[in-house]
Amino acid sequence: MVKEIWNENISREEERDIFQKKISFPIGEKNPYGEFFIGQSYLAPVSTDQVPVFNVTFEPGCRNNWHVHHAKNGGGQILICIGGRGYYQEFGKEPVEMSPGTVINIPAEVKHWHGASPSSWFAHLAIEVEGEETSTEWLEVVTDEDYNKLK
Repeated sequence: MVKEIWNENISREEERDIFQKKISFPIGEKNPYGEFFIGQSYLAPVSTDQVPVFNVTFEPGCRNNWHVHHAKNGGGQILICIGGRGYYQEFGKEPVEMSPGTVINIPAEVKHWHGASPSSWFAHLAIEVEGEETSTEWLEVVTDEDYNKLK
C-alpha cells in the first residue's frame, strides 16, 4: 500500500510534506515524548486554553507504548482520526482500525496504545478530558510480534 501512495524515491521529509497537505492541522515538531514511542511521531498544539487539544502524527509503523490515563475523577482521552490509517487497542481486546472521522473515547484507567498502520501515515487529534489529579503512566512497548499481527 505504501508504494501505491508514496514514491519509493522520495525522502521521509517529502512524504511528511505530502501528508501535511492531506490534513487540516499542522504536523508540528518531533514529539518530545518520543521515548515512549517506537518510530517517529510529531506533536502540534491545536488549543491549550480551555481544553488541551493536540495533533499527533505518526510515520508508518510508529506507535506509542501501552499507557494509562489516570484520574481520581473524570479524565481520559478522546482521539479523532484526521488522516491516514491507524489503530487503537485496549489491553485484552482486538485492535480497532482508525480512518478519518473515527472517534475513540478512552475512559480513565484503561490500558491502551495507538499508532499508525505499518504502511500508512496517521494523524489524530488527542483531546484531554478534564479530571481531578490526572496523569499518564507510560508502560511497556507494543512488541513487534503483536504489532505485526495488524492488517
